[in-house]
Amino acid sequence: MGLMVRLVIFFLLVSAAVGEIHVQPEQVHLSYGAVPSEMMVTWTTLGFTNESMVEYGVGQGRLRHRAVGNSTKFTDGGPQHRTLFIHRVLVTGLKPRTLYRYHCGNDRHGWSPIFWFRTMPLNDSTWSPILAVYGDMGNVNAQSLPFLQEEAQSGSIDAVLHVGDFAYDMDTDNAMVGDEFMRQIEPVAAYVPYMTCVGNHENRYNFSNYVNRFSMIDQRSRKINNHFFSFNIGPAHVIGFSTEFYFFINYGFLQIGHQYKWLEDDLKEAAKPENRAKHPWIITMGHRPMYCSNNDRDDCTFHESIVRKGLPILHLYGLEDLFHKYGVDLEFWAHEHSYERLWPVYDRKVYNGSYEAPYTNPGAPVHIVTGSAGCQEKLDPFVRDPHPWSAVRISDYGYTRMTLHNGTHLTLEQLSAEKEGQILDKITIVKDRHGPYA
Repeated sequence: MGLMVRLVIFFLLVSAAVGEIHVQPEQVHLSYGAVPSEMMVTWTTLGFTNESMVEYGVGQGRLRHRAVGNSTKFTDGGPQHRTLFIHRVLVTGLKPRTLYRYHCGNDRHGWSPIFWFRTMPLNDSTWSPILAVYGDMGNVNAQSLPFLQEEAQSGSIDAVLHVGDFAYDMDTDNAMVGDEFMRQIEPVAAYVPYMTCVGNHENRYNFSNYVNRFSMIDQRSRKINNHFFSFNIGPAHVIGFSTEFYFFINYGFLQIGHQYKWLEDDLKEAAKPENRAKHPWIITMGHRPMYCSNNDRDDCTFHESIVRKGLPILHLYGLEDLFHKYGVDLEFWAHEHSYERLWPVYDRKVYNGSYEAPYTNPGAPVHIVTGSAGCQEKLDPFVRDPHPWSAVRISDYGYTRMTLHNGTHLTLEQLSAEKEGQILDKITIVKDRHGPYA
């Protein structure tokens, strides 16, 4: 065989191999559908494929079923204008509380590895799910990630709430840092639903990397809205929203009012007696806290936080009064690279249930700031003299684990990644009655 022929064959083989790499599914992650019998599977290819499919089956059996979706072209706003293809397949008609194995891709271009997930029970209000909750996890120094991988694949957690700030940053290096982060979380997110809200580190190019890469389905509208959405899980109604609308008004300010109206409508619906009987806990997650005790100049350190009190001077669209009015039970925040638990608080005043049992029938929402999953910016220090509403402050890498036992009991634990999963803080919130605060 002549040298020229060998070179031609070599280059054809290399080109084919490179093409296959570019169309292989990667960055696989799950999110909840609109009803318990649905699961959204999202993944990325670096090249175009004309089919987006998920093959799945029960337990260890064959992947007998197939669901078909679509892909969208995403062009990053960086100098190279890199193009990615985001694939979404909504798998429907799933059996309740069943273990499914699945992979994604297509016959022509190849399939992902086989992953698995477990569906919700049909009557999910009687279910006691366990969720990992954290924010501010990057590619570098993601100290909580090995523990989260173990928890997800061993079945110790049922879902994740990632409360903003991913990768540091998703748009960096023409969005290749975003690609690497999504690969990094795949050993968690391909096994349990990875539910998210947006943070300030996602702001470049009008939050386009965040908006395009995730698939948060709002259970009421049945549409994807990665900025604000809600879903039911066990005895809880969970609301994700954007605090960043208040700070990046260069992208427009009408969205502040749109989100506020949506929040009030969603809270009204969740607070109806028939709905609260099924899902009594109302839980919110937003990135920037209303309150914090960190030694910096972030919004939560000011007496009149914008998230808490609304836009300056006019005090429009403040969230504390809205959440208090509809009896929100628990509010998760991140942004500060630390862990802080507050006493039940409203308008900077403490409303403990009693001296002996502050979290039994509290008179105001409980706030948790959990932003220490680990990133390149390290940990944030605290002030020397915290306000009376601050109960516990911990500078340590880790994440929060929430167990929704039933309609009256909810346990929160703060696990340390530095101390091999040691529990550094633990409380149980007990509420005999859910609803507006007196």
